[in-house]
Amino acid sequence: MKITPQCVVALTWTLKDTLGDVLDELDEPVEFLLGGNDLLAKIEEALQDHQAGDQLELHLEPENAFGDYDENLVFLEARTLFPAELEEGMTFDGAAMPAGATAQIPHDHIYTVTEIYPEHVVLDGNHPLAGIAIRLTAKIESVREASELEIGQGSLGTGFFKLESLTPGNNTLH
Repeated sequence: MKITPQCVVALTWTLKDTLGDVLDELDEPVEFLLGGNDLLAKIEEALQDHQAGDQLELHLEPENAFGDYDENLVFLEARTLFPAELEEGMTFDGAAMPAGATAQIPHDHIYTVTEIYPEHVVLDGNHPLAGIAIRLTAKIESVREASELEIGQGSLGTGFFKLESLTPGNNTLH
């Protein structure tokens, strides 16, 4: 079966930066919904009309990947606003910032704690791969038709490096 605009594709891949450093390796196939919210547009575009067994080599500039780095999405917030167990790498939903946080924080971003000081915390609303050109070597392991339910959901829940907010007791970062 060839890949079409709304199907499910299982991929393995190696993701590198332009210096060749490995950023991510996916050894076991993971399914993604094409035509939904699971993959970057340029990856979906490149997959069209391919089939299981094909391999792709893609080079994505920041504007086609995770965007340019935006200094205006970095905020200093009082340390006292955050839980005692705060750690670098934890994420917070901009729409659910603690009371007392800077009013200018855009609510439509996920913020990563990048540094913790005694008096303040540095929050970065950029994707961790923002500003980085990436090279993706992907192998198409399988292709199948998407169910109506999958199409209706718009995702299989395995988004390509999408961030989700950490909640107490949940240590997953997608």
